[in-house]
Amino acid sequence: MPSYDLSPYRGIFPAGMTFFDAEGNVDTRATLDHWNWLVDQGVHGLVVAGTSGEFIALTIEERIELCRLAVEHFGGKLPIIAGTGHNATKLTVEISREAQEIGVDALIVILPYYSKPPMASVIEHYRTLRRKTDRPIMLYNNPNNTACPALSPQQIAQLVDEDTVHMVKSTMESVVPVHDLSLMVGDEMRIFYGSFLSAFEAFAAGGHGWISGILNVATGTAIEMYQAVVEEKDVEKGLELWKRILPIVHLYTYQKLGPAADLSIYRGMLKLWGRHGGYSREPFSPLTEQQLEMLADELRATGWLD
Repeated sequence: MPSYDLSPYRGIFPAGMTFFDAEGNVDTRATLDHWNWLVDQGVHGLVVAGTSGEFIALTIEERIELCRLAVEHFGGKLPIIAGTGHNATKLTVEISREAQEIGVDALIVILPYYSKPPMASVIEHYRTLRRKTDRPIMLYNNPNNTACPALSPQQIAQLVDEDTVHMVKSTMESVVPVHDLSLMVGDEMRIFYGSFLSAFEAFAAGGHGWISGILNVATGTAIEMYQAVVEEKDVEKGLELWKRILPIVHLYTYQKLGPAADLSIYRGMLKLWGRHGGYSREPFSPLTEQQLEMLADELRATGWLD
């Protein structure tokens, strides 16, 4: 049996964006306003200082401030998962312990990135963190963005069995790890799909939840899809809802606006909806005026802009 109550960890958990001003400073007010908007729509949890929160562009102090902001405003209302991973085990432990003291509910910890440690060292990275913290640990299995090989379902199941990790964010196109883990240890952990490419299939394959940047904009429809597939067991309804989300996915995967980052697209969508989109930190740049016009046309054609 898992050492923590994992029952709250299921459903739609947006990887909440961090908002910056035009000079690249963290805009706390805009960030909180966006998070409130997500929570008001009925999300089941919130991930802060994750990939879509641009953790890699934040100082450690800024990450901790975002954790504090989330706990102060949403603590006790829904699970808050903090992105506390770092390439160095020592710093991962320090960031995680500070987030734990602030009061976050769980830790999402990216694979050690860039320097390609051997797999035995990667696994020990999580074991060390588990020994030195007291929050559920979500393994952020994201090989494409870390230069680190993915942990296999068998390796993750072993870490679950030994009470090292308690959840996974499986960020891959394939849902094979989702259904394999569901069979192996699905009752002992929480399995979250982490990409925006196959979320419908991941729910059908036994996934408990979905974490993604796209949930900053596709929030309500994603909640409906989760309810349809997981709670109502209505796969046909879920597929129709997924087809509503797919045009947003295709804006990025097919680069329909020309070269554009996914976060820039989401910020442009918010702007077109009359909300504040804010900025990312450079080198990510906002959409051009021409791209915004193209985005408006795409959204009108697919029912995402009245």
